[in-house]
Amino acid sequence: MELHQPLPASMLAAVFPGQSPSVVREAGTLAAALGHELVCAYVNPGRYVVSEASNGTVFSASVDPDFDDGAEASFPAGLTAALDQQLAPLHIRWRPLLLAGAVAEALAHCANTIDASLIVVGTHGDSHTTMHELFNHSVATRLARHQHRPVLVVPTHHGDSSRQKPEAGRQ
Repeated sequence: MELHQPLPASMLAAVFPGQSPSVVREAGTLAAALGHELVCAYVNPGRYVVSEASNGTVFSASVDPDFDDGAEASFPAGLTAALDQQLAPLHIRWRPLLLAGAVAEALAHCANTIDASLIVVGTHGDSHTTMHELFNHSVATRLARHQHRPVLVVPTHHGDSSRQKPEAGRQ
């Protein structure tokens, strides 16, 4: 009888190019504190899942067969480099993961597949987003309403929280 090694405890963070670094910073800090692997998932909505592996890896095809760009079938290299730079100081296990399809549904399915302890996402848009837009398009809202895992929503519309704030009384 073959014994299978259990997968390490993991957290799932939704990432994309140009995202506020606060999302990955918060996810990485929490993963480090919990001793969990951080899975950084980028969802390409222009592709659909053909098959998937037990570790969450998906094999996908372009929704538009006339525009099948091979580069879109892999995790963006620039995003990998940015994540590596952000997460290196934390000395945590992490891996990039490319998903396909509708963002909230792909993240929820992946979290179930890898048995993630929680899902980390950033807020939707900026401070000028209307409540109607937020509740109709928010990945965080859709995740919180349609799956059973905790969702940590990191505010991204207030700028970089790592910047030092001026002390009271100083000008």
